Amino acid sequence: MNKRILVVEDDVAIGNLIRMTLTTQHYEFDIAQDGSSALQKAISLKPHVIILDLGLPDMDGIDFINKIRGWTQTPIIVVSARGEEFDKINALDAGADDYVTKPFSVEELLARIRVALRRTSSEHQLEAESAVFINGQLEIHYLANTVFVNGVEVHLTPIEYKLLVVLSKHVGKVLTHNFLLKEIWQNALQSDVPSLRVFMATLRKKIEENPSQPKYIQTHVRVGYRMLRVHDDE
Repeated sequence: MNKRILVVEDDVAIGNLIRMTLTTQHYEFDIAQDGSSALQKAISLKPHVIILDLGLPDMDGIDFINKIRGWTQTPIIVVSARGEEFDKINALDAGADDYVTKPFSVEELLARIRVALRRTSSEHQLEAESAVFINGQLEIHYLANTVFVNGVEVHLTPIEYKLLVVLSKHVGKVLTHNFLLKEIWQNALQSDVPSLRVFMATLRKKIEENPSQPKYIQTHVRVGYRMLRVHDDE
């Protein structure tokens, strides 16, 4: 499969569980038990995905994310016992792509890894075909500022279009309310989240076949939103 994964975890039992899980799926991987060695391995291994525990012995996981994001956009999946919304939002705002709370099922972790790998592949495709984004039956033509669903043009307001573009540029990644507010309105405050929800609802009505069961834009309650990668057979 040739997909390299760096696991940053100092808990031996959790590390062994992740090791067995990745081995059964034939992923190439390496394990680091502290932030300093993990940074060195990230540089030398150039992993496709990083699985990160926040409670490292030599640095906080948030600091690790900040250091990593200074030079790479490799997807980071946080796996942590810190389950409070505040911790999730801090990690995602720092640059993490996803967040799994301990204890977790191996099936869930593998699913998150697949999402991260698809995001990496889609970004490479976007670089090659930067003018058009295709996700299932959704098409965004960036140069023309137009959107099509099932081959039919959908007319969006400027804010709806900006929201859709931001989500598409980070397909597979959970984007916090705070991140989206700053991307769309620059000087927006956290108190503007209700406005964001309204625009997201109107956007869904225009691009989703069934807005109550969306397949393109997933809600992460009290955290934010994620655009899912959709395949033609789904």
